[in-house]
Amino acid sequence: MIQVCSQCGTRWNVRDRQRVWCPRCNGTLLAPSGPASAQEWGPGQAQAQPASRRTGPTLPSGYRWVAVRPGTPPPPRHTRRELGPTPRYQVIPRWGLVEHFDAPAEQRAQRGGPSATTVRVTLVAAMAVLGAAAFIHLVRYVLLIINRTVLLNPWVAAAATWGGVAVSVVAMFIVVASALLLTNWLVARRAAAFAHRGQQEPRSVWALRAGCLIPVVNLAWAPVYVIELAEVEARQRWLRRPIVVWWAVWVLSTAVSVFAFVTSFSTNPQAIADNTVTTIVAYLLALAALLLALQVFLGFERQPVERPSKRWVMVATDEPESAPADREAAPEKDEGDPPVEPEGQNPAA
Repeated sequence: MIQVCSQCGTRWNVRDRQRVWCPRCNGTLLAPSGPASAQEWGPGQAQAQPASRRTGPTLPSGYRWVAVRPGTPPPPRHTRRELGPTPRYQVIPRWGLVEHFDAPAEQRAQRGGPSATTVRVTLVAAMAVLGAAAFIHLVRYVLLIINRTVLLNPWVAAAATWGGVAVSVVAMFIVVASALLLTNWLVARRAAAFAHRGQQEPRSVWALRAGCLIPVVNLAWAPVYVIELAEVEARQRWLRRPIVVWWAVWVLSTAVSVFAFVTSFSTNPQAIADNTVTTIVAYLLALAALLLALQVFLGFERQPVERPSKRWVMVATDEPESAPADREAAPEKDEGDPPVEPEGQNPAA
């Protein structure tokens, strides 16, 4: 049996076994062809076919012509590996592509003062301490009523007395810390707001701090500074009422606190009971003042300085009355299709 290499043309005698690759060049060996090769391959495998059906040389049984690419055989196909089980996560994965946007250097330089989270946490803690102080003084007032007919245990009396003193001292310190943080935030916010509008801060830093931290003086100047900040940021329309309410409650709280401090040196039992009630009211008013201050603070922090408060939108203008001919010449709309948007209104507004 002779097979010819399809690449180098060498004829190879493969005897009674068909080969596939050429021993010299590794080319593909052609299948044996012709009647002689068919007889050599097997006496019973060459069958005569009608001339009308096949014009070329006959092939042994089980062979057919196959078109192959010249050159080396194609690489074997890589089978797809089996996928494992679907991953399950107990928590949301934090890996992935994260895109960070760096603010411009000039904006980073303008930002300063305490963070919004620090101010908010401090105000909430101050309100919690003031609420606890009011509750302890309420318990003390109840004990004063009981003490009119029943002698109290010395430990209970000492705990009520010194517990009220301790919580009052803590409340005083945390209120001062809240005032310092709010003052630093106001100074930084005003500087950023004026710088964003390309203006210079009209008030110095020491004037702002003195107007916000000196007792009694801050009742007149601190709200004025906040109102000026609202005007610069164009937020006075919806922040005017919260600022005025906070101002009024703050003045009332200061007046009641001063009255409670003045009447706290009395030794008369009835005066002590009255002073306890006044102290409870003072703590509750201080709690309300801090709550309103937090509301004003969040009113500013809901929107950064760089984002404008007003948004300009496009509104369709009405057609002039002096052009009736144009309206008549315009093609009439198909009454069968309803209008998508109401005429004269902006859907984005």
